[in-house]
Amino acid sequence: MQRGIPDRRAALGLTMAACSLLPTAAPAAESAPAAGAPFTVAASAIQGGDTAWLLISAVIVLMMTLPGLAFFYGGLVRKKNILGTMTQVFVAAVVVTVLWFLVGYALAFGDGNPWIGSLTKTVGGYLTPHGDRIPVYSPAPNVPESVFVLFQCGFAVITTALIVGAFAERVKFGVAAMFCGLWAVLVYAPVAHWVWHPDGWLYAMGVRDFAGGLVVHVNAGAAALACAMVVKPRRGFGREPMIPSNLAYMLIGACLLWVGWFGFNGGSALAANASAGLASVNTQIAAAVAALVFVLLEWISRGQSTLVGMSTGAVAGLVAITPAAGYVGVEMSYVFGAVGGLVAYVGLLWIKPLINVDDSLDVFTIHGLVGVAGSLLTPWLTSAELAGSAGVPSAEAIATLAVLVYSFAVSWILMGALHVAFGARVSTADENEGLDLSQHGEQVE
Repeated sequence: MQRGIPDRRAALGLTMAACSLLPTAAPAAESAPAAGAPFTVAASAIQGGDTAWLLISAVIVLMMTLPGLAFFYGGLVRKKNILGTMTQVFVAAVVVTVLWFLVGYALAFGDGNPWIGSLTKTVGGYLTPHGDRIPVYSPAPNVPESVFVLFQCGFAVITTALIVGAFAERVKFGVAAMFCGLWAVLVYAPVAHWVWHPDGWLYAMGVRDFAGGLVVHVNAGAAALACAMVVKPRRGFGREPMIPSNLAYMLIGACLLWVGWFGFNGGSALAANASAGLASVNTQIAAAVAALVFVLLEWISRGQSTLVGMSTGAVAGLVAITPAAGYVGVEMSYVFGAVGGLVAYVGLLWIKPLINVDDSLDVFTIHGLVGVAGSLLTPWLTSAELAGSAGVPSAEAIATLAVLVYSFAVSWILMGALHVAFGARVSTADENEGLDLSQHGEQVE
């Protein structure tokens, strides 16, 4: 994966090639790892600053889900569903974490073929230091692989948890948990391999996704739309007001997401370097610009600007800049922010009513549509100097379509199968009572 440091794999290859020419170098047969063995470097090659930055980034990316997304979603649903929604976000984090270290990481980042990794990196010795040899992921040789896999776990967790917002307030807890686990393995891991692994078929075409425009946002958005269509609308959708329960919760969640996004984008440089700094600056600017654009459009059209609108705009700006955060100059972050705010507003005002699908918390609009816009814009504005190569618009378009179709189709099949097998929705009585009491026997007073 070449996020933020596109030349690192090449530099590593050149270094290894140069070393092989030295008279004192070990024979290739002795220096090359055996099939399935971890790629290791000497302990002295590990950079403390890079490792510390990636550890911090891993923690704040996980914070985006717990408690960030839990508060954000919990505040936007009705009071009777606050705990039920938060619990589904929580269980997504739990299930995905367990599966990520078992098989998910191996399928996403293990060497395999252009479509999927292998199971050589399942739980075991691939993360454990061996004397003074430290396992690393070859495109990020300055940090232990244990840190890299933890960082990537945060991405898998939040991408899967985002989908919960599409079927909030009507899906059984057990079905939500099963869907999240299956989706993380069957959809997230393959897409991550396509886009981020050096052998991935989309990466080989020239696709560059700095921190997850395709892998996270387009992927989750397509899945959200499929799930919302399969489980059908909430009872009363379009006829009854469904007022958010607690906008203070929503704001806390939005702020945690914004702060955590510095780990999301800045950490994707995989080093404490200029790329991380640039990505972080671009992240801040894009979020602010998008929030401003959204509230200005609200004020122009309605005469009022809302807290929900400002928070929605900020998240849209963060989504828009994600695929390009380390690949564009600071001036372009204003463009991505403006596009994010505009697409989110237009999507909510016109496109959502047009498709008439009850995507409860607008996951498809904010992550799917804005993710598509940001991803398609990225290759046109990418700086070859920053990215290591010029953007390839045709490849990005193919990648966007491929991720949309694959994620939508497999998500439809998964949720449809669970619906047939277990009945995805709660009963009418349970939905009227709310998920908090009917699913968990708990409630917010």
